[in-house]
Amino acid sequence: MTTEPTFVLAPGGYLGGWVWEEVADRLRAAGARAHPVTFTGMGDRRHLAGPAVDLETHVEDLVQILDHLEGERVVLVGHCYGIFPAVGAADRRGARVERVVYLDAAFPLDGYSVLELLDEREPDSPRQAVMRQHTVEAEEGWRIPAPTAERWRGTATSDLDEAQLAWMVGRAAPQPLGTFTSRLHLKGAAAEIPLTGVFCTRNGTSTAVAAELAATGDPRFAALARPTSAFFDLDTAHFPMVSAPETLTEVLLRAGRGEGERLAEGVP
Repeated sequence: MTTEPTFVLAPGGYLGGWVWEEVADRLRAAGARAHPVTFTGMGDRRHLAGPAVDLETHVEDLVQILDHLEGERVVLVGHCYGIFPAVGAADRRGARVERVVYLDAAFPLDGYSVLELLDEREPDSPRQAVMRQHTVEAEEGWRIPAPTAERWRGTATSDLDEAQLAWMVGRAAPQPLGTFTSRLHLKGAAAEIPLTGVFCTRNGTSTAVAAELAATGDPRFAALARPTSAFFDLDTAHFPMVSAPETLTEVLLRAGRGEGERLAEGVP
């Protein structure tokens, strides 16, 4: 009988469960169970996309998965956009989730949409400028086109070769606009679940950034400094499941065991 947890793997924007397959295979080989998620309207479920698909739809996708994993120790992993539905589902099924892993992801807050949170955190950043442009270009008013290779090139994909980038571009799906503009509503249960932050340092994130947030004293970030919170820095860009699947798998397994750096000591 395996002692490893079950990993539910939520992908970032424009992606589907397909982006997790190599990591999922490695997790299974290590004795864990792994469930790569494809959200409604994405990947091979893109035919289900429509104007009504929003963040709540994707939260419910994960809630349903959690409800069908009864009795399993679940580690819920959210990459980039995927952390928003992951935290939403964890908030509703707190007793079902042992740990939430934030993979190169923001720290979602109650009452904020993806776009609103980025506007508060980094209003003048190139990434936010691109996000705003994406919303302007929404096809039929509700669907953001999948990124081209040219749009995806940059810091986030700096460690992908051309074949890997082409693979991602070829499978990426348009993202329903409502998933970025509808607000996340939390009741507080997610804040009590142990968390692990996995930061991709070539993309400009790091454990030091988490320490800065914790040091502000803002109660919204108090969970970062708890003894149960742990952190890893990866020397990768934004898509380690593609560029460094072996390293990411090892980190996820360690995260599932509660390992990692702590911020509790020395954080005001």
